[in-house]
Amino acid sequence: MTLARRALLGAAGVAALGAGAWWSNRRLQPASPQDTALANFWTSEFKTPHGAGMPMAPLQGRPLLINFWATWCPPCVKEMPELDRFATSFAPKGGQVLGIAIDQSDAVNEFLARTPVKFPIVLGGLGGLDLVKALGNAAGGLPFSVLIDAKGRVAQVKMGSTTEVELEQWAKAL
Repeated sequence: MTLARRALLGAAGVAALGAGAWWSNRRLQPASPQDTALANFWTSEFKTPHGAGMPMAPLQGRPLLINFWATWCPPCVKEMPELDRFATSFAPKGGQVLGIAIDQSDAVNEFLARTPVKFPIVLGGLGGLDLVKALGNAAGGLPFSVLIDAKGRVAQVKMGSTTEVELEQWAKAL
């Protein structure tokens, strides 16, 4: 075997060992807080403003826009019609919008009586704020929107108001 061939085989061996070490290290890393939060989200059930349970598992496997909001939050209230229009255009593409209210059921029911929406609304309670923070909004401000792709990965996050145009751009990028 020539010296050049030995050097080439040695380099290939070192590269293979390096790739193996990288792959092993990558697989052994703990899940990110965001991944853990999403895994817990899919197995959870939230209450609707009327008290019925709504499991999240049926929403998995398709694009999902989660909007965290409250009736006492003026930007949240202002963007609700935009979210409703987006939900109408997103549904035929296989997408779903879910509103998670960080609020009391009575206030949410009163709001929805005045401003009905076509997408489901659930109550987040105090756990909703924990979810907001785990999904990337350390400040816990509202409104907060998270777009999850069909594979269950966070595709977009935004603290602050969104518009139908912005949400359509997010959806096109999926």
